[in-house]
Parts: sequence; structure tokens; C-alpha cells
Amino acid sequence: MTAHLTRRELTRAATIEEIKQTALTLMRRTGTTNVVFSDIAREMHMTAPALYRYFADRDDLLTALITTTYGELGTLLADTSAAVPDDDPGGRLVAMCQAYRRWAKTHPERYELLFGLPAPGYAAPQDGPTTEAATRALGNFMALYFSARALGYDAEPQVPGASPALARAFADPVHQMHDMPTEVAAGMLHCWSLLQGFISLESFCNLNWFSDEARDDLFVQQLQLMASMIALPAPKAGWGSAG
Repeated sequence: MTAHLTRRELTRAATIEEIKQTALTLMRRTGTTNVVFSDIAREMHMTAPALYRYFADRDDLLTALITTTYGELGTLLADTSAAVPDDDPGGRLVAMCQAYRRWAKTHPERYELLFGLPAPGYAAPQDGPTTEAATRALGNFMALYFSARALGYDAEPQVPGASPALARAFADPVHQMHDMPTEVAAGMLHCWSLLQGFISLESFCNLNWFSDEARDDLFVQQLQLMASMIALPAPKAGWGSAG
């Protein structure tokens, strides 16, 4: 807890946070995740070598930013889901997807950091903190399936049969979906592709030829498809507007 930190430790933690926020501000301003220490230092009225007291290099900073951003997204999704009654998994799906879409619109630099092109030369640590954070964040969507089954919903997923190669992949214990029926695991991946595809198209302005109302309607249809793919019941409050 911060009450037990020394003044030096508090100052260091505050500086680390300022470095991360400055990097995100520069990403938003420049439209690229390829931040440079000298640019961050200039914004903070520091020298570039001084940043190395807080991060080993640019990749270390990017790893911290990605991990933190996945954590923020995971908290948003978990809190959004918890605000919907337990007996309404379809409502939770709608609420989380809407929150995710709004988050991507509000924080384009964070969305690009997680799901856009990686910064040149950067590779996330294998099975490192970014992978763990992503698994926790996106696990909120997989929890919908288990909550629906606990409530007795057992309709068949509306997806094609999984190929032998997919079945082997899903059965691998290294994947979160290994304890799901193969058809459900395939449905979850199709759902993720639909959601991520729509948000990416929208985030990178590829749906601007649609009106706002048309994009909202299309998003609602995507949610309906997603629910059918993993056999979730319709939300109790209806599908509503996705805007």
C-alpha cells in the first residue's frame, strides 16, 4: 500500500506514471506507437538518459504500457459485466461489447497499442506480463459461456463443425478454451473475430461511409450473431442501441 512507501519510492512511482502517460499522449498526437525516449524526455523537461533510471529501454516501456492498458481494459469489462444481473448473460454480452467499443473510440492510442501494428522492432516477451494481462482481460468474455451454462442455458452453438486441426488446437491445455466443447470454443473465436473486426474497421475509419446510425445498427446485428454463435439468450432489456 502507498502508505508504507517512502518519499523516494512515491516520487519514483509518480515519475514512472508520468512517463507512461506522456508516452500515450505522444502516441495519440503522432498516430504511432513508435515512441522515442528523446521525445518523451523533451515533453517532461528531462534528459533522455534519465529515463533509463525508470525503464531499461523503449521495449521495456512498451511492455509496461501494454500490460497496464490490458489491465485497465480488463477492469472496465469486469466492472461492466458485474453491473448486469447474474441471470442475464446476454445483457452482459451487450454491455461489455458496448463498453469495449466506447473505450476504443475514447482511447484510440490505447486501442492501437494493443491491437494495431506493433512498434517497429518490438516483440512482446514470450508468455510474459502482456500475455497474462491479455488473458485476464479477454477472459471476461469467455466467462459469459460458463455463467450461461450454470443458469441452465444449453442451446447448441450456431457454428460449423470444427476441423480436426481446430479440435486438436482447442484441446491443448495451454489455451483458455481447452475445457469448452469444441463447437463452443470455435464459436468464441468467431465472436472475437466479429467484435474485433468491427471495432478495428471503425477505429481505423474504414466504416466512415456509413452514417453513425447505420454503424450502430450494424454493431447490434454483430452482437446478435455473437450471441447465437455461443448460444447465449437474448438480453432481458433487448438489444437496444449500440451507440
